[in-house]
Amino acid sequence: MIAATQALGEQNLRQPMRRQRDAFNLQPLRALRAVRRLIADKEDTRQVFEIMRALSGRAIPKGYRRLLSTPEGGRIAYERDEFAERLSDPAWLAGFAPGTVGAAYREFIAPRGLSAEGLAEESRKVPEADVDAAHPLAWYARRMRDVHDVWHVLTGYGTDALGEVCVVAFSYAQTRSLGFAVIAMAGARQFARQKNGQPYGQAARQAWRNGRKAAWLPEVDYPALFALPLDEARHRLKISPATVYQGIPESLRDRFVVA
Repeated sequence: MIAATQALGEQNLRQPMRRQRDAFNLQPLRALRAVRRLIADKEDTRQVFEIMRALSGRAIPKGYRRLLSTPEGGRIAYERDEFAERLSDPAWLAGFAPGTVGAAYREFIAPRGLSAEGLAEESRKVPEADVDAAHPLAWYARRMRDVHDVWHVLTGYGTDALGEVCVVAFSYAQTRSLGFAVIAMAGARQFARQKNGQPYGQAARQAWRNGRKAAWLPEVDYPALFALPLDEARHRLKISPATVYQGIPESLRDRFVVA
């Protein structure tokens, strides 16, 4: 996401969405090619957005309609806050007390060199993405992109390969976007090939179940949530602990077998 000051200056320059009528059609071959590239290089974040673009189907418009159907979601959609502008504001992030969701997010991204802007830049590399378009569906897609690392914090999954597999399995349960399901299954399959006795598949399945049981996170007021203690936020949102993932040694969570 662009820095807050830059984003505020550019917000009025957003162009209309250019997607055609078939924009939400599934593109399985495109997704398959991207999955292969992602397996070969799990750091190639662009491929994640390629897969999501190819397989999101009607998940974005359905999610946006669901957001509009609730009082809190309707308010958030009406205000159309660009959450990434806040995430890109160091002063805003610095204001959260230790133990809060905001502090946990701050401590999560800093040592890993992550940023909302970096994630946005990767999403812009995908053709026909219209990611910065001035359109409600594009805004909702940006919102879902920008909360990815927040969901890492809330669920307890790290940025190792297994943690990414688990958080996308959780995300599939939340969004029903087929792209998340494909990434999770492909990752779990690669881990299973190690045959080292670790419950990788079980960890992914638990993440999916946790996503189903949790509150619907797309309608959360994230600026308000950031001020809450992390444990309280997880309790309110009914997010269960990632016990299977946590039980796998850290040294075995990032070993990915490449075909």
